[in-house]
Amino acid sequence: MLNVTRVSTIPKSKMSPVAPYDRNMYRVSLTLTQVNRDSLAYVESLLEENSLPSSDVRSKPDTFYIAYDEDERIGVGGVETHGTNGLLRSVVVERSKRGTGYGAALCDALENEAVSNNIGTLYLLTTTASGFFETLGYVAIPRNEAPTGIQRTAEFDELCPTTATCMKKNL
Repeated sequence: MLNVTRVSTIPKSKMSPVAPYDRNMYRVSLTLTQVNRDSLAYVESLLEENSLPSSDVRSKPDTFYIAYDEDERIGVGGVETHGTNGLLRSVVVERSKRGTGYGAALCDALENEAVSNNIGTLYLLTTTASGFFETLGYVAIPRNEAPTGIQRTAEFDELCPTTATCMKKNL
């Protein structure tokens, strides 16, 4: 069964990497479709092309989504649920679509999906995109301040380096 969410948004500014989220810069519309067996290879490929963890995608396909603008695949991302907390996973946009607001729109859509699943706080790990996530309202926290359930995920425990920045956002 496909889980589809329709989201229209106006994403981030192209100004400073830590500039506030500017909802007047772009208008994009995305549809999230939950990953299925037929789309797993695309998710793994896009993650691998961008040096993001992909080894656990097949064991957690219900965690991941593909974002579409009409019929065009734009990117992927995921939300792993742990009670009222969630782990934002592997957000990546196709290279040709970067800088046009799709990354912020994808995060908005994933956050909406998290809220619809009763998640009140999202956590993430990043080695390269902390500035981007700051523009979306995420704040860096010490890794050991993440809830135990989040710390016990494969991403925290083995997939991401201990040097990755841990971030949090209350939804």
